[in-house]
Amino acid sequence: MLQQILADMFIEPELLAELNEEQKQVLFFKMREEQVRRWKEREARLEKEEARKPKQATGKCVSWRMGADSDVWVWVMGEHSADKPYEQICDEIMAERAALQAQREAEELRVKKEAELVKRFSNVLLDPDLESLREEEARQAHAKQMAAEEQARREEEMKRREAEERRKAEEEVRRLEEERAQQIYMDLKEVQRCVQGQEKEDPEWQETLRKSKAADLRRRSMAKQTREDHRRRSVKALEQGRVAAVSKAFGGAKPALLPKPKERTMTSTFDTLKRKPGVRRSLSSSSRENIVRWFKEEQLPLRAGFLKDQSGIAPWFHGIIARQEAEDLLCQGAPGYFLVRVSERIMGYVLSYRCHEGIKHFLIDATESCYMLLGDQIRFPTLTDLVEYHEGEPITMSGGEQLLKPCGQRKGQADYSDLFT
Repeated sequence: MLQQILADMFIEPELLAELNEEQKQVLFFKMREEQVRRWKEREARLEKEEARKPKQATGKCVSWRMGADSDVWVWVMGEHSADKPYEQICDEIMAERAALQAQREAEELRVKKEAELVKRFSNVLLDPDLESLREEEARQAHAKQMAAEEQARREEEMKRREAEERRKAEEEVRRLEEERAQQIYMDLKEVQRCVQGQEKEDPEWQETLRKSKAADLRRRSMAKQTREDHRRRSVKALEQGRVAAVSKAFGGAKPALLPKPKERTMTSTFDTLKRKPGVRRSLSSSSRENIVRWFKEEQLPLRAGFLKDQSGIAPWFHGIIARQEAEDLLCQGAPGYFLVRVSERIMGYVLSYRCHEGIKHFLIDATESCYMLLGDQIRFPTLTDLVEYHEGEPITMSGGEQLLKPCGQRKGQADYSDLFT
């Protein structure tokens, strides 16, 4: 049943309603582990697919020009009739270089001659008024330059003063901030001391603190006890020989069936029934007829509900009864009172137990030709082995539920009569 839930990653509402809080938490953790496992497998598969993909081409390639003969075109200098001789090509190259060199030298000479002409005739054509005008313009330009430099110096001085004022203002703000922070801190410490003093004097707060510490201590103790109980239960179950296998959450070897019982008058018609292998059936069904058919076809051949010696039906076994009816039966007894009933909602069983706090219900998985509490790791070949084991060992690691006294049938007709007729 757990493997089918993990395969579908879905649990039907009827099945979820049959689980207690501890089994719901175990189922949640198992489903989360399955999600992580699937994610890791998917990531590994994607990495392999990426590694197998060929690398994409860069788009750059080299292509050769083909000739008339469909072969790569090759030109050898001098073989063609229109090719110039080597000596002629060299002469043309030297002539071109000589022309370029002569052009550069002529340009340099032209610039030099132009400079000499300008120098020779500039003094002759110079006007005294024009010279004074140029000197005045030069003085004005110098004055403007000096004014600009003075303005730049003043602006630099103003910027320096502004930066100094900003630095002093920032230091003052930082000092005030630190003083204010220290003051607020001292005020908060004073308020905290006052509150702590009032809380210590408050009896309700003291009681709440005591309960909180006790709860923390209880949780640590329960965690330690859980580890010890799990180890002890697994070892003890193997030593007693009551279990078929101790498996992990995702599989394990299926336990062997019980030997075929001796023929009896009541069950002789069911000896030839065999459980169909590989049939995937729904976990939940609201039809009572389907659950009765499931019990007769699959559970009777396994002798579910019978005593160890097959002499009769176990006193703790009940038929298809509702949760409320089971609770009404168990309320008549003391803590430790228990019964195993066929679920009215799913194809499976429910172990109902009377504890000090009330009634607890534990779903029993019967989909693997064996029996185990949903979320547990210990599998039993028969329903009776499961009950006998928990008569000596608690059902849960934290609750300490131990099966002490079976709850029998009401006076009158048995509630499992339609399962065996």
